[in-house]
Amino acid sequence: MKRYRSIMLALTALSAVACCGSAEEPLAIIPVPQETVRGEGHFEMPEVVTYATDLTGSERDDLRSWMSVCPVAFAEAGDAQSAVLTLSLGEGAAPESYRLEIAPARIAIAGGDAAGIFYGLQTLLQLRDQFGGRIPALTISDAPRFGYRGMMLDVSRHFRSKEFVKRQLDLMARYKLNRFHWHLTDGAGWRIEIKSHPQLTDFAAWRPYADWDGWNYGGKRYCHRDDPEARGGYYTQDDIREVVEYARLRHITVIPEIEMPGHSEEVLAVYPDLACSRQPYVNSDYCIGNEATFRFVEDVLSEVIELFPSKYIHIGGDEASKGGWRSCPRCRARMRSEGLKDVDELQSYMIRRVEKFLNAKGRDLIGWDEILEGGLAPNATVMSWRGVEGGIAAAEQGHHAVMTPSGYCYLDFCQDDPTREPPAAAAFLTLRQAYSYDPVPDTLPAHVKPMILGVQGNLWCEHVPTDEHAEHMLWPRMLAIAEVAWSPVANKDYDDFRLRALQTVRWMQERGYHPFDLAQEVGPRPESLEPVQCLSTGKKVVCEPSYHAKYPAAGDGSLTDGLRGDWNYGDRRWQGWLDTDVRLTVDLESRRPIRRIAADFMQGFFADIWMPRAVRFSVSDDGTEFRQLGEVENDVPFEFRQDCYRTFAWEGADEARYVRIEALSNGHPGGWIFTDEFIVE
Repeated sequence: MKRYRSIMLALTALSAVACCGSAEEPLAIIPVPQETVRGEGHFEMPEVVTYATDLTGSERDDLRSWMSVCPVAFAEAGDAQSAVLTLSLGEGAAPESYRLEIAPARIAIAGGDAAGIFYGLQTLLQLRDQFGGRIPALTISDAPRFGYRGMMLDVSRHFRSKEFVKRQLDLMARYKLNRFHWHLTDGAGWRIEIKSHPQLTDFAAWRPYADWDGWNYGGKRYCHRDDPEARGGYYTQDDIREVVEYARLRHITVIPEIEMPGHSEEVLAVYPDLACSRQPYVNSDYCIGNEATFRFVEDVLSEVIELFPSKYIHIGGDEASKGGWRSCPRCRARMRSEGLKDVDELQSYMIRRVEKFLNAKGRDLIGWDEILEGGLAPNATVMSWRGVEGGIAAAEQGHHAVMTPSGYCYLDFCQDDPTREPPAAAAFLTLRQAYSYDPVPDTLPAHVKPMILGVQGNLWCEHVPTDEHAEHMLWPRMLAIAEVAWSPVANKDYDDFRLRALQTVRWMQERGYHPFDLAQEVGPRPESLEPVQCLSTGKKVVCEPSYHAKYPAAGDGSLTDGLRGDWNYGDRRWQGWLDTDVRLTVDLESRRPIRRIAADFMQGFFADIWMPRAVRFSVSDDGTEFRQLGEVENDVPFEFRQDCYRTFAWEGADEARYVRIEALSNGHPGGWIFTDEFIVE
C-alpha cells in the first residue's frame, strides 16, 4: 500500500507542475496523438484568432456555427495571407485525420475531411487550455484507429434533460468521440415523443416513484403525466432534432435505441394487447405472434427514422425473458407457420423482419449480442457486451461488430473503493482496466479484424439518479475509452495517461462538470496489496459444500494462498457459495497455539451478495470432534445498499490442529456468500 500511495503522490506532484504551463512539460492531449514533433519557439494566441479555410458550402457554414459558440473567439479573415490560422483539406489524407502545425507566426490545420479539421481544432483547444495563450511550436500528425468511437447514455431509468445531453456531447467532441448511442426506451420509461402513439409519453414516460430503485422494488407501475406523484420525462420531437443537430455540428452521429422484444414493460402497460398475456404488468416481451406488434413497431420506427439520420437504428434485442412465448397460442402458431424450432428462432424471426423493414427505409440494424441467438439477421451489426465472444462470432460470420464488453466498457460499475463511492451496479471497473482494453488484439484472425468497427463505453443508469452522479460515472473513464478508440496501441502508456487525465479532471471541474476526482483515488483494496503469512498459509482447506463453479477464485488452494481479495468479487481471489451455509476446515498439520481466527466477507446488495447471518469459530484435535470458541453476529442490515466488507474474527488463547469457520446464510433466496482468505494466527 505504501508503494501505491508513493506512486500516486508522485503522479499528482508531476501533474501539479504541468498545470503551470511550462514549455518543456509533456503534452496533456487526450487521446494521445499518433506522432508529435516539438519545434522551436511559441505561438502567442491573440484575443481574436483570424482564420481562413477552403471548406465550402454547408461544411463552411457548420464550421462557422460551431465557432460561434466555441470558447475561443474566431473571426474569418478576408484572405489566407492575413489569417493566423489556416484550415484546409489535405489532398489524399484519410477521413478524420489531421495535421496540426504550430509555428511562432501562424498555425495550419490540414484535415482529411471536415471532421479532420474539427479534430485538429480540438487538439489546438486542448493545447491552449494547457499552455494558456503561449503554445509551444510543434507538429502533430494524427488519425483515429477506429471509425466508431462511441458513448451510450441510458435515459430510460433516469431521465436527463437535453441540456445535460448537450454538455456531454461537448466533451465527446473535445475527446474525438463520434457516436452517441441514446438508449431512449426500456422497461423503466419511454423517452421519445411518437405522434402516432401519444400515450407512450402521456403514461409510459412517468412513474409514481422518486427513482428507479423505488420503481424496481415498489411494484414497477406507471402513471399519467398529470399525476401529482409523477416523475420522469421525455423528449419532444423538436428536442430530438435540436440534439441531433447539436451533435452533427460536432461531427457526432446520434444512434437511437428503441428496445425490443424484451425490456418493454412500459409499452405493454399502455398497450396490453401487444403482450402474450394481453394484460398489463405481466409480460416484459412483445408478443411476436401478434401482427399488431409489428404494426406498432413499424409506426414507431418510421417516426424514429424521420428524426435520426443515423445509418444505424439500434433495436436492443438483449435479455428477452422469452417465457411468455412458450405458452402463448399466438407465438406458438407463429412458430408453426414459420417453421421455427424454438423461442430463440422466434426472436430471430422478429429481428430479421424488423431488419427488412429498416433496410427498405435505407437504414441498418444494430443490436446487442443476443441477436445472434437463433440466427443473425442478414445485414445486422452486433454490439458485443457479454464479453468479446459475440462480437468475434459476428465478425467471423462476416458481420460488423462494435466491442463494448462489460468488463472494460460498463461505466455503471464501481470505479474505486466501494465503501466511499455511491452505490453502483454489482461489478468493478477501474480507470486502468478501461484503459487496458484492446478491441482488436493481434491474436484475432486477419479476416476478423476489419469487421470490428470500434469500441463504446456504456452508462446504464439504474443506480445513477442525478446528473452529477452520471458525470461522476462517465468521466474520466470515457477518456480512457476515447484513447482506446483513437490512439495506436504502441502510443498508449497508463502512467502517462493518468497524468493527462488528472489535468483533464481538473479542467472539467473548473467548468462545472462532476467527474470522479481522480486525485483522491484510493486504488486497490489495501488488504489485497500485501500477502498474508500465518499458520494457515499453504495448508489444505476442506469446503462443505464446495465453492460454486461460477466463482472458484483460483481453485482449491485459494483460501490459504496468502492473497486477500480486491474490491471486486470477480477478481479470482474471492470464492463464492450460493444459497447455503458454508463450513471451512483447515488442517494446521500439527497441534499449534492459536490466538486469532478470521475471515473477510462482503455485501453487495445489487449482486445478491450478503453478509453471513453469523460466523462461528471452532477447533479440534482430531478433525472429528469440534468445540466452539465463539460466534460473531452480523450487524450489516440486509437493506444496506452500499458495498461493504467486514472481518469476522475470534481472538483468545487455545491450541488445536484443526480450525473451522462456519458462515451461516442469511436465508434470502438467491443469496451469495463470498470470502477470500482463511486466517489463523
